[in-house]
Amino acid sequence: MFYVKNSFMIKKITFLLLFVCSTFIYAQQTYYNDVNLNLTGITLKEELATKIISTHTQFLFYDQVWGASKATDVNPNNNQEVLLIYGFENGTDTDVTNNRERGIDNNSGTPGDWNREHVFSQSLGVPPLSDAGPGSDAHHLRAADAQRNSSRNNRKFTIGSGFSGIQQNGGWYPGDEWKGDVARMMMYMYVRYNNRCLPSNIGTGDNSSTPDDMIDLFLQWNVEDPVSEFEKQRNTYHENTANQNAQGNRNPFIDNPILATRIWGGTKAEDLWGIYTSSDIQAPSTPTNLIASNNTTFSIDLSWEAATDNVVVSSYDVFVDGNLFANTTNTSLTINQLNSDTNYSFTVLAKDIVNNLSAQSNPVNASTLKDTEAPSVPTNLVISNQTTTSFVVSWDASTDNTAVTEYDVYLDGNKIATVTETMYTITNLFAATSYTVQILAKDKVGNLSNLSDDIIATTNNIDTNSTEIFFSEYLEGSSNNKALELVNLTDKDIDLSAYSIKRQSNGGLNGADWEFNFPLTGKIIKSQDVFVIVNEAAGEHSASKSQKAIAAGDFLISIADSIRVHNGDTNFGAPLNFNGDDPIGLFKNNVLIDIIGTYNSGQIEFGEDKTLRRKKNITQPNTNFDLTNEWDIFDKDNADDFGKHSAIVLSINLFLEGNIQFYPNPVRDILNIRNTTNSEIKNITIYNFLGKKVFYQKKPTYNINVKKISKGIYMLTFEVENKMYKSKIIKY
Repeated sequence: MFYVKNSFMIKKITFLLLFVCSTFIYAQQTYYNDVNLNLTGITLKEELATKIISTHTQFLFYDQVWGASKATDVNPNNNQEVLLIYGFENGTDTDVTNNRERGIDNNSGTPGDWNREHVFSQSLGVPPLSDAGPGSDAHHLRAADAQRNSSRNNRKFTIGSGFSGIQQNGGWYPGDEWKGDVARMMMYMYVRYNNRCLPSNIGTGDNSSTPDDMIDLFLQWNVEDPVSEFEKQRNTYHENTANQNAQGNRNPFIDNPILATRIWGGTKAEDLWGIYTSSDIQAPSTPTNLIASNNTTFSIDLSWEAATDNVVVSSYDVFVDGNLFANTTNTSLTINQLNSDTNYSFTVLAKDIVNNLSAQSNPVNASTLKDTEAPSVPTNLVISNQTTTSFVVSWDASTDNTAVTEYDVYLDGNKIATVTETMYTITNLFAATSYTVQILAKDKVGNLSNLSDDIIATTNNIDTNSTEIFFSEYLEGSSNNKALELVNLTDKDIDLSAYSIKRQSNGGLNGADWEFNFPLTGKIIKSQDVFVIVNEAAGEHSASKSQKAIAAGDFLISIADSIRVHNGDTNFGAPLNFNGDDPIGLFKNNVLIDIIGTYNSGQIEFGEDKTLRRKKNITQPNTNFDLTNEWDIFDKDNADDFGKHSAIVLSINLFLEGNIQFYPNPVRDILNIRNTTNSEIKNITIYNFLGKKVFYQKKPTYNINVKKISKGIYMLTFEVENKMYKSKIIKY
């Protein structure tokens, strides 16, 4: 039997009652008491963004969303069930994937159970959403049949009618009952995460009539499918941080759908607060006495006399050259980000709370000043992150009467780069060599500062020895495939009791600091060896996990020197449950000595779905993360190199002396291999003494043919049991 859930029918009936009796409204929630609800357009969008970001005080782990969903998605008619988004049938047919209810504890990723659906598909974010931050924001995670969720996959939402399913254009229609829910979730995600979650990336529609990327499809669905009581219970739960898995914020478009109309326009949505609905049709008077003053090279101040209205003027729209610049509730505004030495035309109109608009004021013309002033000279140049072939130069930002836009970087008197940041990595240098570095600043119109004082930077000597352990590999893979590797390139075994690992969630967003301390007490890392730490749940596999991910997880568990317990009720394997925007720190006696990611960088996805390996020439830890010069990037779930390190190349004499031999040496054509161990030689590589690889062969057995190699002295390296060994050979 196919039918529509009671709450859907209720919300349709409620809409009719509201239409008939406009006095039946809901009170505005106190949550919005400090929000200026008189605003409109992008200014209102920014006001709401500030509110929902500042009150988003608890960032859920993806596993915590199970608990949240069991509270927010509970069936109002049966608290032992959840309602499934996209569902429409009562379970009497043979297709369980279209059911709209399911047992509250029947949750997993397996067929017949419900899962947490990312309504904003992870892969359609820019960059893609991980299982943290926007990826674990419960305001867009809904209970859904696991198989139906897979059918939706990452299809964009599109127009349709009736029940949910794939449409002729390849898009996904969520169903008549759920389209409004989807629209309001997408609006929330856009306001909360801005360009990370663009409406045009998740839905098929037109944004030409809106002031930003919002599309008409979601505005239409917001009108056609009013808010249900089932939808409202999500906001009630998540605002109350006394609830274990509550975020602290609300979705404004559930509380009052007309907020979408006031931001993006279109057909008027329902006004649940009643404050934007009235029989008033009288427009305010036109603003007068518009004055431009305080002209600078980049800004002009505007002021005007207040308009009048039969009720009250709520705000003003300010236009620059006929284009809407901003909405304000004041009678003055600074227009900034203007070009220097340019004439502009300004007008203002008044509006009341129900959006009756006055005519635009008489225009006033004004010009910005001509910019002839150069920026200040860059100061405080600092050299860091030296390697044998590179270093980083940073400096304090210059100042300017308008704005500094670029910096030129000079090396030994020659301009080598133009950058917008106050930091630059200079590469392709010679080892043990000194260089002179200078910086100059530019403004928007091309005024140049003088060159800064020079600073001398010297690259490292190739023979720099390691004195401390450091991170050598990082894997942020599928599900709980999370692993770290430490390397000891010193000449001594090191007791790890003084060391620990910590994580900073979301790059310090909303004040997060180092947390989830994981001490390495009682562990030893041998000289010229590595130490692998793995999340216990890497060995657990859901039906959606790829074979590559399963193999990587099993391999990591098998080689791990330390396995971090994963408890779904407490620690979730923290800090080994990091995501690609979570910096990871190695601490010694509680002092940071090495880092993966940049501390307090915000949600910068440096490692999402990646394996990072420290370059062979790095021999020391570094508290300034340098992805470009210190790390190589590999694909997701690539665990091939864990358990070894390319810089650890041991003398053949250290490997069971006499049990692996290469002969004859010197050699002419065929180099024989004598291997009396039970260990397989994984590969052989031969390098000339300039470091160039001239020969490679996988799994050699009895001999290799070196006939094509030129005469000379070479270094032969071979891999056994995840360790590299070396031996000198002579070709004649």
